Formats: sequence, C-alpha cells, structure tokens
Amino acid sequence: MMGEKDTGRKRIIGLRLTADEYGELEKNWKRSTVRKLSEYVRRLLFGQSFTVFTRDQSKDELLEEMALLRRELNAIGVNFNQAVHRLNMLDHSPQMQEWLRRFERDKERFFAAVESIQSRLKLLSSAWLQ
Repeated sequence: MMGEKDTGRKRIIGLRLTADEYGELEKNWKRSTVRKLSEYVRRLLFGQSFTVFTRDQSKDELLEEMALLRRELNAIGVNFNQAVHRLNMLDHSPQMQEWLRRFERDKERFFAAVESIQSRLKLLSSAWLQ
C-alpha cells in the first residue's frame, strides 16, 4: 500500500456492540474532533484526551429568536422602501396622507424591533461574558 504509512499496528481486537451501543459511540465520535472512529476508540481505551463540541441550548434558542427578528426587520425594511417609493411617486393627494400614516406605523414597528434586538444582544453578551 503506497499512500499509507506503517503505524506498527498489527493486532486486531474484535468487538461486538448492539445497535444502540454503536449508535451512542458513533454519536459521541461525531461530536469530537477525531476524524477516524478507530482513533477515537483508541483514545477512549487508553485515556487520551480529545476535543468534544458542546452546544449551549439557551444560546441556540437565542440564535433562533435572532433569526426571526432578522426576518421581521427585513420585511419591515421592504415595506419601508415600498412606502418611500410610493410617496415619491404620489402627487399631494389624500393618498399621500394615508401613506404617511402607514409610514409612521412602520417606523414604530421598526424601532420596536431594533429595541428588541438590542436587548437580546445585551443578554447574549452578558451570557457569553460569564
């Protein structure tokens, strides 16, 4: 075998696992930074260290909430751009007054969403700083 280096590993250990045991082993291996399952098992067997990725559920929930806020801000921005475009095209008629009222409502929604994002970011930063 040309591309493989000789590690000196000549002994094979046969190990039988149930489907559940193998599933648990595979799940833990995939959460680690070790690329090969055999290397992962070797490190477990001999008590060597390896890095495991962990996820913070509260931060995941916060990121999901931030994604929802981002979509809402994008929708408000689109509405805002459409309103400004229409205001520029309208002559000074009763339609103009209606668009100005809608603009004020959208502006208030926008500022409320920005305030919500700022408060959530403060919570996130304080959680990460701990």
